[in-house]
Amino acid sequence: MQSIIKVNQDLPFIQKLPLSLQHVFAMFGSTILVPMLFHIDPALCLLCNGFGTLLYLFITRNRIPAYLGSSFAFIAPVMLVISKYGYSAALSGFWVSGILLIILAGAIQKFGVNWIERILPGPSIGAIVIVIGLELAPVAAKMANLIGPTYDKNTLIGTITLIATMVYSLFFRGFIRVIAVLLGIITGYIGAIFAGLISWDMLHSAAWVSLPHWYGLKFNINAIATIIPAVLVIFAEHIGHLYVTGNIINDNLVKRPWMNLSLFSNGASTCVSALMGATPNTTYGENIGVLAMTRVYSTHVIRLTAIIAIILAFCGKLSALIMSIPACVIGGVSMLLFGVIAVSGIRMLVEKKTDFNNTHNLTVAAIILVIGVSGVSLQIETLQLKGMGLATVFAVVINLAINIFMKNSSLDKTKTN
Repeated sequence: MQSIIKVNQDLPFIQKLPLSLQHVFAMFGSTILVPMLFHIDPALCLLCNGFGTLLYLFITRNRIPAYLGSSFAFIAPVMLVISKYGYSAALSGFWVSGILLIILAGAIQKFGVNWIERILPGPSIGAIVIVIGLELAPVAAKMANLIGPTYDKNTLIGTITLIATMVYSLFFRGFIRVIAVLLGIITGYIGAIFAGLISWDMLHSAAWVSLPHWYGLKFNINAIATIIPAVLVIFAEHIGHLYVTGNIINDNLVKRPWMNLSLFSNGASTCVSALMGATPNTTYGENIGVLAMTRVYSTHVIRLTAIIAIILAFCGKLSALIMSIPACVIGGVSMLLFGVIAVSGIRMLVEKKTDFNNTHNLTVAAIILVIGVSGVSLQIETLQLKGMGLATVFAVVINLAINIFMKNSSLDKTKTN
């Protein structure tokens, strides 16, 4: 196998299947966690995520290897909406959020992306990408029980999974290295069996074929007003993911038509998911990490990943088998995947030869990193901004202020002259 598999390059099915399974394992835990928090059927979200990804690939002309999973940005406002108005009302907020993403895509189509590059220049984006990886790292460490306060079998299996994935990646060549993530998960799963961490009850009771539970949408203006501010977080997250994905595959995705097509696809997918009763979709950092680590960028692999997700939505046994994977195993693998994302941000800064002797670059990058990883949060009604979302907002405000100040300074000098 070649060292790099390009975006439009296809592979034999026997090679493509394990590559796709890596993506399935990487996204599975997060994409079913959101519906579990909302007490709805995870299988429905798997179905809509898979369908949404296929729609995304079609609209973006198979140019962007991205998987759409359940978004975490809506959790706080949706929990409030569900407690007051019910989940059906929350679906109306999801649908309107998708429409807003489509409108933003239209704005980019009409006015271009230069305004985005002015408010989020290269040094800012590089720092945001670093934050994406570092912000997710504690989540992975907690899943692997590497933070404490007590350590147990989960800690051991999480550590074994991490080390195994590193070994497959560093000391093997060819196809073994490419599927290092999958092999790391399998190694961790086997270890979890011997450690007694696997429960077979769900697998035994699951039906071979089952239909997802559907939920009806009910428009509620209060629910919509509560939920739609989270679109700001999705927008910031989407830009960051496009930058890091473009950097990985060596392509400028933050330009027309790719930026607007990508946002439009995300919005359309979210609208369809809402009408079917599922949660909003977003591009997934977990799968971006798999791209960076394996150097397999083929959208054919992503398409098969989406098809597998759809099959899992209807196959109770397969879904239950994957759900039986302990969190410590997924956490062990994610430790490496999220680190790779952070390093991709550093790579962006290095390749762009960012000048940190420039006070503008130094100050903005510093504030992004500090706000992004410090745990600082901003509460606006039911919307909580923190991590990458808050760091992006600060970056936009600071860059806008600098641009306005510099423009006014230039005008003053012109008048003086």
